Amino acid sequence: MIIIMNPKASEEDVRKVKAVVEAKGLETHLSKGDTYYIVGAVGDTSILDPKKLQVLKGVDRVMKVQEPFKKANRIFKPEDTVVNVEGSVVGGGRLGIMAGPCSVESEEQIIEVAKRVKAAGANFLRGGAFKPRTSPYSFQGLELEGLKLLKAAKQETGLPIVTELMSTDYLDAFVEEVDMIQIGARNMQNFDLLKQIGRTKTPILLKRGLSATIEEWLMSAEYIMAGGNENVILCERGVRTFETITRNTLDLQAVPVIKRLSHLPIIVDPSHAGGYAYLVEPMAKAAIMSGADGLMIEVHNDPENALSDGQQSLTPDQFDVLMSKVKAVAKIEDKEI
Repeated sequence: MIIIMNPKASEEDVRKVKAVVEAKGLETHLSKGDTYYIVGAVGDTSILDPKKLQVLKGVDRVMKVQEPFKKANRIFKPEDTVVNVEGSVVGGGRLGIMAGPCSVESEEQIIEVAKRVKAAGANFLRGGAFKPRTSPYSFQGLELEGLKLLKAAKQETGLPIVTELMSTDYLDAFVEEVDMIQIGARNMQNFDLLKQIGRTKTPILLKRGLSATIEEWLMSAEYIMAGGNENVILCERGVRTFETITRNTLDLQAVPVIKRLSHLPIIVDPSHAGGYAYLVEPMAKAAIMSGADGLMIEVHNDPENALSDGQQSLTPDQFDVLMSKVKAVAKIEDKEI
């Protein structure tokens, strides 16, 4: 339920409404824009009487939120959320470009790639230290050593680090060392993990599950936000369908749907969606045209010998070409990088 205050309502009016809601044992969430002030009620709102709330001083109207996701709902917060990570911004007309190798393999590799993607226009460094792989015999990542190498690359380039957390066992290390924690598709509904990262202040990149509906995806974001962490970015990376030629099927319709339903920024990962390097450019351009707030692109200095996902990785030279085209598309869409 949301209580929309009259634009002329005073701070005291808002405090009284907030107190009435909290007296019923519910949580409140305040959202203030240039022309509105919203008091969101979170919990079992069936115990609230909209008619009694309506007569409180300063209240303009009371609305029930039909969707199960509340804090992620655009009704709850009409203005777009903008996530700022050490000056690198996602949302609000600014594109976040996250680029780097699927797996961190060596200090030389990650620093070389970091320098190249930054020069091309990327404003985040992505790289896997812990790798969830389908086969237990595949390369699993350098783990904590990988985090150290990502930090070294950040020191060289200044790019904020984005990397995947798979277990709460390493949460403390991630909070200390990582600028944005990625929750991968396989962990999208790992609710214990979502609750734990919800208690942190570190920005979260939440990838869509392999076969998750948009509502399930937003409910996972709700778990994080309910814990107090509202710096959440969604990432569409393709869903599993009957198609076998491509790795996944990129659901670009999810971008405008999310924009309609939620205030959270959404980026697109065309590398994992298609599974092949030749698909990255057309899908990246289409993603920007669909309204995405950014891209996640896999870039490797030697894709043929990459320890994971080399077939979908761009070389630094290919990434240079891609960024020149992405910038042209972004200009058409009146967005900045």
